[in-house]
Amino acid sequence: MIALTYNSWGVNEWTARLPSALLTAFSVPLLYGLGRELFPRRTPAICSALVYLTLLPVVRQGRLAMLEGAVLFLLILMLWSVLRSRRDLRYALGSGLAFGFLCLTKGVLLGALLGLIAFLFLLWDTPRLLKSPYLWLGLLLGSVPVIGWYGAQGLHYGSIFLDANLLSQSLRRIWQPIENHAGAPWYYLLELLKYGWPWLLFGLQSGQFTWMNRNFSWAKLIIVWVGVYFIAISFMGTKLPWYILPVYPAFALAIGAYLAEVWQEGNAETGRWGLENPDRRREFFCPQPENLWPLFAVMAVIGLIACLYYGHLLPVLQPIVIEPDIQLAIASVSITMAFTAMLLFRRDRQFLTILIWGTYLSLLLFVHSNHWVWELAEDYPVQPVAALIEQNIPDQARVYTSHPDSRPALNFYSDRKVRPTNNQKLKEIWQTTDHPYLLLDSSTFNALKLQNVKPLGKAEGWILVTRQGPRIKSSPTLQT
Repeated sequence: MIALTYNSWGVNEWTARLPSALLTAFSVPLLYGLGRELFPRRTPAICSALVYLTLLPVVRQGRLAMLEGAVLFLLILMLWSVLRSRRDLRYALGSGLAFGFLCLTKGVLLGALLGLIAFLFLLWDTPRLLKSPYLWLGLLLGSVPVIGWYGAQGLHYGSIFLDANLLSQSLRRIWQPIENHAGAPWYYLLELLKYGWPWLLFGLQSGQFTWMNRNFSWAKLIIVWVGVYFIAISFMGTKLPWYILPVYPAFALAIGAYLAEVWQEGNAETGRWGLENPDRRREFFCPQPENLWPLFAVMAVIGLIACLYYGHLLPVLQPIVIEPDIQLAIASVSITMAFTAMLLFRRDRQFLTILIWGTYLSLLLFVHSNHWVWELAEDYPVQPVAALIEQNIPDQARVYTSHPDSRPALNFYSDRKVRPTNNQKLKEIWQTTDHPYLLLDSSTFNALKLQNVKPLGKAEGWILVTRQGPRIKSSPTLQT
């Protein structure tokens, strides 16, 4: 899909990110369809889709040129097909095809794990479907291209493919960290605590409400989905922030089910809940929704302080630079939380409308700023360095850098493969290569003490160099 957009509109950020963004966007109405299959009423499906739409990790990772947007879309499509097949067995064919696309997108390991979620749900909720020929036929149709692709790679590359793809990049991630991406078993719990706001404030009530309704299909699916996947990734050796993304649709379903119950309990005339049937309300909600208003008030105050900080209006704490775009986004968050706290205090169910639209507007302002890909600010600016490489180095030439990590953004903008290398290897490359191209920071450049250096340019503290004249060949060793 990315190749098609490149062919139609050229190679740039927009065309690289468009397919992932579209698939993530399509997953929102697809989650609504999944909710319509799970819940007897329309309100929980609407609330779930809106919660999912306003989750920061889904919005952010879904806009990047990564595989996660496709994984979310295919996962929800697979589970929607499974649920739809309870009424029409032919939809089971779609679940098998979605499973096959998952394996081709992210590998057999993830496909098997997500397929296990669907299998365990059917085993608990609708075991008769496991005997359906449509289900197994769909699984076979989805597996044929997977088997064909892996078989072709194995025949062409042999043991290299088996070791690099199946072992090093898939199975080995289970028991050991790859590329130093390690973490504690509670790593993903912390990720959820960092980026699940504001909906995480309803997490305790939603979990309780889901467990109380575990005899219903929607609760069974959420319990199996979150339980199996979260436990699996928590005990994997390799930890990466985006591995948690497939949990968020289930998280949205749980929050949506609870919020729909709060909305339904609200009086249609006054908009308030808990006044006509307090006994039933106590049974379902603990802690009660209005007890959360102090937390939203605290978030509003924090947002106000951050807004003043980025506006250079606090005499005690002063930022390095004024960030008006971040200031505007945080101001939107602060106003949203303040009105939500007020309406929760009044037990007015319209707090949900304010919270959803305010969060959506805040995210809209945030992704229109220059800071939504905050990883770019954790290191040197990429684009000036990439322009330096693109202007001075031939297309097929190899570039080596003293930076310890590979930066995909640098490879993309420069249209060159820039390889991270240690100092000893850099010196060997300089001495043994006819036309070496090195991207070095100042300390490494001074430490290497290279000879016959021809500087090609500098940018953001980095210097691009090559050798001036032919390399000096070492004389043959005399043997006695």
